[in-house]
Amino acid sequence: MKNSVKILREAKNLTQNELAEKSGLSLRTIQRIEAGNVLKGFTLNAIARALETRQENVTADSVENDETARAKLINLSALSGLVLPFGGIIFPLILTFKTADSTNKTLGKQIVSVQILLTAVLSVLMIISPFLQKSLALQFPLFMVFLAAFILIKLYIIFRNGMSLNQKNDLDVKLKYPFL
Repeated sequence: MKNSVKILREAKNLTQNELAEKSGLSLRTIQRIEAGNVLKGFTLNAIARALETRQENVTADSVENDETARAKLINLSALSGLVLPFGGIIFPLILTFKTADSTNKTLGKQIVSVQILLTAVLSVLMIISPFLQKSLALQFPLFMVFLAAFILIKLYIIFRNGMSLNQKNDLDVKLKYPFL
């Protein structure tokens, strides 16, 4: 995650040396700030003035990745469904409803809706698989094919949504009309 000072400095097309000269601070101080040191007092004022912005903008952490951090955790928790029955619904649902941020809550509801739909489809397929197997006179257990397909689809969706959250701060695989 980029530091807000670094983002503001790069937006102004300044090097660390140029920011140091403009703010009256040493290059080493600028490097420490961009490495994550907390800004206070004189240093905070000098950086804000040099970057021509308010102090709140300088002290705020970058929101480019933090905005969906909870949604990333909710998406990852859906993997628990591979180990625990209905874990891919229960854990994301708990994390979603314990989330205060409305953006992450909306994304979490989307993730849970997709997981509920996947689980419902798998359940129906598992119920009808013995009947299909018998009617098609298959020798291998058909439910294993459905189970393997479910696992692969679930992994694909979680991976795809994780990548999309990192790049676009939005989900790639979601329902048009979520039911949560």
